[in-house]
Formats: sequence, structure tokens, C-alpha cells
Amino acid sequence: MFITLQHMKYFLTLFSIIFFYAVGAQQPISKQRASLWQAVIVRADGNQIPFSFELEMENNFPVMHIINGSERIRVDSVHFESDSVFIKMPLYESSIKAAVSKGKLIGTWTKGTTTRDQVLPFSAEINKPRFLASSGKANYVASGKWAVKFEADSMPVSVAEFQQQGSNITGTFMTPTGDYRYLEGIVDGDQIMLSGFDGVHAVLFTGKFNKSNSIENGRFISGAKHNESWTAIKNPKAIVKIDETAMFIRSGQDRLNFRFPDLDSNFISITDNRFLNKVVVIQLMGSWCPNCMDETAFLSEYYRKNKDRGVEIIALAYEYSSDFYRSKKSVGKFQNRFNVQYPILITGIPVSDTMRTEKTLPQLTRIKVFPTSIILDKKGSIRKIDTGFVGPGTGEHYEVYKNEFGEMMDGLLKEE
Repeated sequence: MFITLQHMKYFLTLFSIIFFYAVGAQQPISKQRASLWQAVIVRADGNQIPFSFELEMENNFPVMHIINGSERIRVDSVHFESDSVFIKMPLYESSIKAAVSKGKLIGTWTKGTTTRDQVLPFSAEINKPRFLASSGKANYVASGKWAVKFEADSMPVSVAEFQQQGSNITGTFMTPTGDYRYLEGIVDGDQIMLSGFDGVHAVLFTGKFNKSNSIENGRFISGAKHNESWTAIKNPKAIVKIDETAMFIRSGQDRLNFRFPDLDSNFISITDNRFLNKVVVIQLMGSWCPNCMDETAFLSEYYRKNKDRGVEIIALAYEYSSDFYRSKKSVGKFQNRFNVQYPILITGIPVSDTMRTEKTLPQLTRIKVFPTSIILDKKGSIRKIDTGFVGPGTGEHYEVYKNEFGEMMDGLLKEE
């Protein structure tokens, strides 16, 4: 739809009403401080997943920042048609459409999947906390490390780490397949509640303290349908076990051999001259994957700083469908957002394809986790396979990962 000056004035007036109604501001809207909103995604089973965002005007245009603990995800694709607001996430196939009604936003959240789009009700209200406490105080302290057992696991192979100040809590859950990034919530009486929203994944964790070192009756709510129980025991020595997600080179194989198109439809092969006598990192990823977002940000920065030392990186994308142009559009968001200067190749094999490994990397055992990184030495031999990624939401664990990655790469670069 063509946006006229009249539309723009109407849109700004709507947000002006919201700002002035909520905070009683007297200054021009373009100079107002960000307003805090509570958003809620409502599932068919009645469960509600809350998250927070800030909304402000920059040069007379609205900008949204999704808040997850210390994380701020900038969303500047905010448009309107008539009385509706359209918010397009900077990454992923994800968007929000809502109408302004009495100081609230009411509408839907839509995200792409391997089949049809998923649509869930969405609403947002200004100056409302992420979680509303009923008791007004925290009877327990969640800070520390917890060994977590999810319903689907045969043993407690996951770990939660929390930091609590008063009733407020931040942290994450680390599993063999990756972490749940930045989570934020409260401890209310004997209840613990945390949630997160990154544009494609909406998650809610709730539980009840049984003792100071035990959480029971936990529920893990994710997306439109996932609902799983969990329990936890405080354990400062808890570690994530990744044995079940490990990936190996098959017997009798010693070299990878693949060839796929990049985003400009140019075919690139691991046997091309640009990769000879280089230390090469092969990133198995998907534009639908939040942990892949974190890894892409890390690898992109590392490549810019080290490409002149003899480092190459190639990303192999496994997307929702085999449609090249749909995949290109989604992967292109990653490329632009993180200024990715290494090639991202479209495998053309959907992530849901059970034969995805055999069709793309038959030299390896089954791809179980995204992201996975494969590190080759200068001779093209596989020296390490990392399944999953320890992202910035894990705090010190992320710093340890970066240091270990850098030390290994330095060692390989020194080899003849």
C-alpha cells in the first residue's frame, strides 16, 4: 500500500495518544523516552507466554526493542496500514499485526514453519510488568546452578543457571542441543517464572520451589503446542552431557565433498582453490534457529578479524523448504544483519528431511543439532566437530567457548 502523508500523520497521532495517555508526557513525541510494554502470546490451550518490549520514536518513526534480560533486539521495520500496525522481525519468517485500541495493541503473531504459517493471538499493554507478582516477595533464592531433568530425557543432562536480585531473575537453560538464550522473570513466593521471545521462539518456564535446593511441578511451554514437565536440583557441579548429540566422520571417510549455490546462485565447493591450505570452519545452520543467530554473529566477527590469517568459513543452510528463493530471502536477513562476509550456501534440503545428512554430507554420521560447526585443518582433515553452540545468554560459558575456539584456531593456523 502506498503510504501517504495523511497516513503518516494518522499513525503518529495514534502513537501520540498511547504515549500521552500512558505517561502524561508534555514533550514532543520524537523526544520521548522509550515506553515499556508487556506483550502476551496466547495459545489454544490457554497458556500465555509474556515478554517485554520498549517502543520509542526515532526521527518520527517508531522503533521497537524486544527485551530479554540484558538483551535488546532492535526491530525497525514497523509500518502501518489504516489503523493497523505491522511489525516485521529483523530475522526469521516472523511478524506481528495489531490494531491500536484504547491504548493497547491487539492482533496476531505469525511465523513461518516447514508447512504452513503458524498464527497465534497477540496483545500488548503499556506500563505493565512482564509477570504480575501475587505475593509481592520471593521466599526462595534461585541464584546458582541447577541440574535439570526434562520429561523427555532419560537422565538430567541439562543445566539451568540463574541470577536473582530481589524478586527479579535472569538466566537460561543449557541443553545438549543448545541454550534457551536470555530469559527473564521473577520469583513470586515459592513460584519461579521466566520467559523469552526472540522473534521466532516464544518460551515460558514455570515451577515451584519444594525446598531451597529443589524445584518441582515445572512446566516448559514453547510455541503453539509444546508443553513438557521439568524438575531441578541445585548442584554447583552440574554439567551438560552432549554424548547423545555427538557427530563423527564415518569409517573409511577422510574428506568432505560438497557443492551448493550461494545466495547469488554461484556454486561453491569445499574443493575450490580458495579453501586450499586454509583452516576452514563449516557452519551447519538455519535461518529459523536462534542459536544459529548467535553463532553467526560470533563467526562473522571472528572472520572479519582473522580472514587475512588463512581462515575461511562456509555456512551450509538447511531451511524450512527446498524453495531456493524463500531460503535466500530468509538467509539474506542473517547475511545483512551480521555483515556476513563468508559464503552462505543453500543446501536445498529442508531441515525436516530425515535424509538431510545423506543428501548433503554423507561422509558424516547424522546431523542431530543446529548449529553444528566442523573445523578442518590446512590439509582438509576434520579436527573437531562442535554440536550446538554456547551462546552469549550463558554468560561466562560463552566466554570460555570463545577462548577455547580461538586457541584451537590459533594452533591449527600455526601448523604447516
